[in-house]
Order: sequence, then structure tokens, then C-alpha cells
Amino acid sequence: MRTERHLTRLDRVFARLDREPERPAHIDVSRMSRHRVVLFAATLAFYLAIVWAVSITSWLVRFDWQVMFFRPYQQWPEIHAFLDYYVVLGQRGPTAVMVTAWLGWRSWRQHTLRPLLTLGASLLLLNITVGAAKLGMGRLGPHYAITIGSNEMGLGGDIFPSGHTANAVVTWGILAYLASTPRARRWLSALSAVTSLGVGLTTVYLGTHWLSDVLLGWAAGLLILLALPWFEPLIARAEAWIFKLRDIVRSRRGGTAPAPAPAPVGAPVMATQPSPADGGEMPARGAATSRPAPARAPVYLAPGPHTARSERTPVTPAGSRRPPHADRVARTATTTTSARPLTGG
Repeated sequence: MRTERHLTRLDRVFARLDREPERPAHIDVSRMSRHRVVLFAATLAFYLAIVWAVSITSWLVRFDWQVMFFRPYQQWPEIHAFLDYYVVLGQRGPTAVMVTAWLGWRSWRQHTLRPLLTLGASLLLLNITVGAAKLGMGRLGPHYAITIGSNEMGLGGDIFPSGHTANAVVTWGILAYLASTPRARRWLSALSAVTSLGVGLTTVYLGTHWLSDVLLGWAAGLLILLALPWFEPLIARAEAWIFKLRDIVRSRRGGTAPAPAPAPVGAPVMATQPSPADGGEMPARGAATSRPAPARAPVYLAPGPHTARSERTPVTPAGSRRPPHADRVARTATTTTSARPLTGG
């Protein structure tokens, strides 16, 4: 009697993971909505306003100098050791490795390359836009400032905007962008905002960035996150191209892979002579044997033409499986020769 096993809650969890669909239907691709366009325009205006305020040496530059002379790392030295490690959350190498590991697992579970391709596209945009702004404005940092009260722009620096801050916004914000539920998106958005805010203020505490650098870094990272829906069609085409290339490689490997060697057509087959058990006569010693039949595949490996079951004799390499009968004439014997009984006198 067959009994059904009662599944526990843990069994249901593992069964759900085993039935993970290839492309989950509940994960929606972000689109450039009107609300997002308004946020993008407002962030871009804030970005340009920061650049303009620094370029004209406005009150923002004077405030930068006041914060620098305040020297926060001397005011609260007890947190200096902790912030030295915390600022690593804004470095591109360690954060990229951590986020890539998580998104790689998601790509493997969901059978899609979209998380990894989205991360790659965001980091590429970050390097292009932030790198170009750094080199274009050439601002020196607080430790290398020359003239007190000046904006220190155009002097060959690479500090404006803050790369740590922009990288923290993009790297941790991409987790919220790729979240599968609205609740997870809200929590991850708040967590990434707090993390990037802390990284930016840490660079000001350590004296490696002006406060205006951090403000521009926040705006630069947010612009990249808000602009990602415009690149979703390109990401989808890249994913389709990668899968197509994978199929081509698989088909080529399948075509050139060595197939299992078939049985040779000319394999030698043991030709059985009529034995006394079958009612035939043994060939005389020294008599010339008949010419062997052309080699062919054994019957049990390569079936011959289709015949009725009553017309077929079960055959094995050792001979017929059908028991002999004393009153039956063997097919290989002549009509004038009777079958010799196996038992008896």
C-alpha cells in the first residue's frame, strides 16, 4: 500500500526553490515614468547648481574652507579607527566584488543575466561620467589646497565630485533598483541612502574631500540610478546576444564532439553448423567446408525485416532457444533425413 508523505514547512521551502521559474513573472523591468523623469531633471539641476556655485567661488566654497579648518578628525578622534574601515564601503573594488557575488547568485537562481548586466552598465556609466567630471574640473583636495578661500579648480586634481560617494550611491542603490518587491525596494533604498550618506560624511571627516565634493558625488550617483531605465532595452539586447552566442558555442561543441562509436558493420559473426541436436549431420573430417556467409550484424543487435511472430525463431549467439522435438524435421536438414532424438536409445 502506497502512503503519501506529509510535507513540513521546510520541505515546502526547498520544493519552492527547486521549482524556481526561469524568468520570474513578478519581477518587473523598471521603466522611465513621468515621476522618474521629474526626479532626474531635479537632480540634474542640483548637480549643475553645485558646479556653478563652486566655479564662481560662492558661499559654498567658503563653507568648505570652514569645515576644513574645523578638522573633524581632531574633534572626535575616538571614532577615527572605525571610520577608516567604514569608508571601504565606498571603494569601488571591494564593493563591486560583494555586490557582484550577490547579483551573480540571483542571476543563477533566476536564469537571467539582467542583474549582472545592469550592474555592469551602471559601473560603466559611473566611470565615464564621474571620471570625465573629475578630469574636466581638475579640483584639488583639502590636503593639497594652495590658496586659502579659492575653489582650487583647474589645477590638475581629481577630487570633484567625490568618487567614494558616487560609487556608494550606485553600488548599494543598484540592489534597491533590482529589488523584486516594493517593500524590499523601500527598505533597500533607505539602507543604501544611509550607507552612501555615511560614506560621504566620512570622507569629509577624514579630510580627503570638500563638502561640495560629497554633494556633487551624491547627485552624480543618483543621476546614474535614475537614468538606468533608458538603458534597459540595450541590456535586454545584450542578454539575448549572449544567450545566442552560448547556443552557437554549444551547437558547435555538440557537432564536433566524438559520438559513441557504432558497432562495426563487418564484425565477425559465428556461423553455426547444423549440430546433431538439431537433426543435422556433422561434416566429415577433412571435408571441405562451405564458403562462409558474408559478415552481418547479429540478429539480436540489428533486427532484420519485419515478420510475424509465428514465423520468427528466438535466436541467441548460442543458437535457438526453442526446445527440440523428436517428431519435427529440422529446417536445415533434407527431407529424406529424419531428426535424431536427443534422448532414448
